[in-house]
Amino acid sequence: MSEIDLQHLVKFIKQRASELGFQQTGITDIDLHQAEITLQMWLDNQLHGEMDWMARHGSKRTHPEELHAGTQRIISVRMNYLPPNAAFIKTLSNPHYGYVSRYALGRDYHKLMRNRLKQLSEYIRQYCKKYHCDVDLRPFVDSAPVMERPLAEKAGLGWTGKNSLIINANAGSWFFLGEIYINLPLPIDKPIKEQCGRCVACMTTCPTGAIIKPYVIDARRCISYLTIELAGSIPEEFRHLMGNRIYGCDDCQLICPWNRFSALTSESDFHPRQALHTPKLLELYRWDEALFLKKTEGSAIRRIGYLRWLRNISVALGNADYDVEIVTALQQRLGYHPMVDEHIIWALAQLHGNKSIKNEHHMKKQRLLRSVKKGLPRDA
Repeated sequence: MSEIDLQHLVKFIKQRASELGFQQTGITDIDLHQAEITLQMWLDNQLHGEMDWMARHGSKRTHPEELHAGTQRIISVRMNYLPPNAAFIKTLSNPHYGYVSRYALGRDYHKLMRNRLKQLSEYIRQYCKKYHCDVDLRPFVDSAPVMERPLAEKAGLGWTGKNSLIINANAGSWFFLGEIYINLPLPIDKPIKEQCGRCVACMTTCPTGAIIKPYVIDARRCISYLTIELAGSIPEEFRHLMGNRIYGCDDCQLICPWNRFSALTSESDFHPRQALHTPKLLELYRWDEALFLKKTEGSAIRRIGYLRWLRNISVALGNADYDVEIVTALQQRLGYHPMVDEHIIWALAQLHGNKSIKNEHHMKKQRLLRSVKKGLPRDA
């Protein structure tokens, strides 16, 4: 290793990463002491809900060298995913459409990024081989107990916003993260100073109040958790607040002033699939399980399964304007599964009453849409 120029290797890594489509690359050490304290407090307060995997694997999550022996540095990368014509306003403002979080409109990012990181890893191996340097590395894309956001922050890719997402002054927060664990003592990058200031737009905008204090998310209240991670029934107190969001939620990103600087993705795989782009709820609700699996092949959406899909759409239909066709569609689904039935019965009750709640939610949604409309990137 004495023959290899580590500074030059870092330049080589960042150049190759850029060629592979990553917008930024940073290097950090493996000290996650502060993140470990924060994570444990979050777990102790049961804010992770049913995400038991967050508490598994002992200290491997906060001690990278235990997850992959010999690790000395982490290569952290980011890749933009905001698609052109994201149709935020068009979809959220129409209660008869289903809103899918923008990250899930195209191909599952795990596969694309993992392949790119494997290519980057091979470039590094070949570079080190020329210098007879024994390199050992392993790529990750949200596939193991890796604290990707604290690592990205330490690597200088951005700072942690009050919504817990990594924010970059030049790119906002519409990007994916990935890592390569490596056993070489590469020079590290400096973290960026937090720049949220007094802004609390993400906190006040969250439909369910999931951001209970700056940088702390109560997952049990988060719409992304409720529609994706939660396996059973969605608590009634949150159903009307979900509006037409059937897979994830982007509200805290939509309102963030830094996302005015977001760049659109150049990856065609992240562009919206026609079936999921401004989809009509009733059309989605008519899918049988075979069609659901076909339409979501290669998509992150498939992981929630058909029952949660029906559950989420049932809630969204209950939050739509009263329509005889909607009532009929819901009634026809009764008897498919007890968990879905529970949400259908709730939806039917909503359609026939609770006008004050629906009106209050509608007014809140319109305030959000007016707030974010001016700040959206062009073509978004």
